[in-house]
Amino acid sequence: MKRNTLSYTLGLLLSLSLYSCNEEYLIKNPLDSPSSETFISNEQELNMAVTGAYNALYQAPKATPMPFPLTIDYASDIGWERNTNALQILGLGNADANNEFTSDFWNLLYIGIQRCNTILEKVENLNAVVPEAVLNQRISEVRFLRAYYYFFLNELFGGVPLLTKNVPLAESAIPRATKEETNNFILAELDASVINLPETATGSNLGRATKGAALALKSRAALFNKKYQEAADAAKAVMELNQYQLHNNFEQLFKYAGESSKEIIWAIQYKKGLATHSISSQFYSRLMQGFSNKIPVQSLIDSYECTDGLNIDKSPLFDPKKPFLNRDPRLTQTVVLPQTLSLGVIFETHPDSTMTWDYRDATPKRIANTDATNAYASFSGYLWRKYADPIDFTDRTNSELNAILFRYAEVLLNYVEAKTELNQIDNSVYEAINQVRQRPSVAMPAIATGKSQSQMRSIVRKERKYELSAEGLRLFDIRRWNIAHQVMPGDLLGRIRTGWLANAPTIDENGTPNYAQVSNRAEMRVIEKRNFNAERDYVWPIPRIETEVNPNLTQNKNY
Repeated sequence: MKRNTLSYTLGLLLSLSLYSCNEEYLIKNPLDSPSSETFISNEQELNMAVTGAYNALYQAPKATPMPFPLTIDYASDIGWERNTNALQILGLGNADANNEFTSDFWNLLYIGIQRCNTILEKVENLNAVVPEAVLNQRISEVRFLRAYYYFFLNELFGGVPLLTKNVPLAESAIPRATKEETNNFILAELDASVINLPETATGSNLGRATKGAALALKSRAALFNKKYQEAADAAKAVMELNQYQLHNNFEQLFKYAGESSKEIIWAIQYKKGLATHSISSQFYSRLMQGFSNKIPVQSLIDSYECTDGLNIDKSPLFDPKKPFLNRDPRLTQTVVLPQTLSLGVIFETHPDSTMTWDYRDATPKRIANTDATNAYASFSGYLWRKYADPIDFTDRTNSELNAILFRYAEVLLNYVEAKTELNQIDNSVYEAINQVRQRPSVAMPAIATGKSQSQMRSIVRKERKYELSAEGLRLFDIRRWNIAHQVMPGDLLGRIRTGWLANAPTIDENGTPNYAQVSNRAEMRVIEKRNFNAERDYVWPIPRIETEVNPNLTQNKNY
């Protein structure tokens, strides 16, 4: 009996000992790398995590290997995506809940939000190990980034699940917040984050959020949601920081030479070996070994005023035989026009121009012109000059040219539009818009005082088109002005391949051309025939897979 009792006792102790050993073994954390249990535990890991939150900015939809904020113009009335992909289908007006481009946006933005939420959940334990000033700044950067990601979701999809912390799978079936609720959250987050953000970011901190970036986003988010006083106040706060000024040379602003401009408030930073993009290869001409697959269209070209400040259907300076003469200089600084230099050669798509001039060497020479003969040369007859820097020519798919997300000119125009909608058209409004129009390389006539609200509304809407094209804001503008159903459907037009328009199209109050009275309208190249359902297409579809796994997630109307 004693032997049995002893055996039983030893066995019990051994079992408890083994159980205890197994339990400790199972909860061991990795010794050579962070784990989800222990990360974030110090300042170094905090910095790593915040870098990860910024890293979502470098994600791109699979259809377009370029910074995602710049891709949206190709689903608007000023641009076209030539590749047969989900972005082209979206612009065509045929997207549904399976559209890969819109799904990619949803995913990359929520990935950024999840990273932000993870950091914000763990920073409470860092007070003792991270200096207070550093901790407060990093928290503010993360809250700003989360607001930035939510801004895109809210404006593109129209009210989304508002996740402010990571939740277990069983609790993840969250319904959509309204667009107003989401925007209120964004504005509140920006108010909270601006306090501890620095006024400037220099050196190794370039690309980090600043007070200017937070206020610029607030002015944009408030303006887009008709909170005009908040938009004007936020824009004015940026102006009063005295950190920013317009760059004298508009064209240079979008080249490497302009990267350190004081006009740039916030930009995605690129560097070979870390992160690059391929904008140059997509924008360059065929002759310059590019794909010419993301292009401006004719309606953008004809929007620009003449140098007397009048639209081309009103100006005596407009000559249909020389349509690019006497035009707002931003036209040729934004777009590569026919018979102008691009990367050292004359760009021309007229089918008879099988040879063109090459000025890259000391002695100009004639070379074969593939922009006239290649079946996939620009379908509109135009290319983007913005972001197509000749420096990238030898490495077109690895551009390290920074992508501007906010710049001072947009803030000034936000201020003008917000004050106009408030019907507070005082001298500060004229000063702001005339700064934009009269930078030295643009020098367009100043807007004279005494304008009515409707006149100034027309002026600022057109000014945004001249100034901000190819910067990813046009789709937002035509939606919030409720003109998308007017400017999107119908023929998307390119130039007449063998000539010019016989007379100017009529230009409406929003700067949109109408070609009905152009006598040779039938000769214009029809790139595609677009659809637009006003009862559906003012927002993108919620991705199908999301509505299938989340029964509380409602689809947008008519998708």
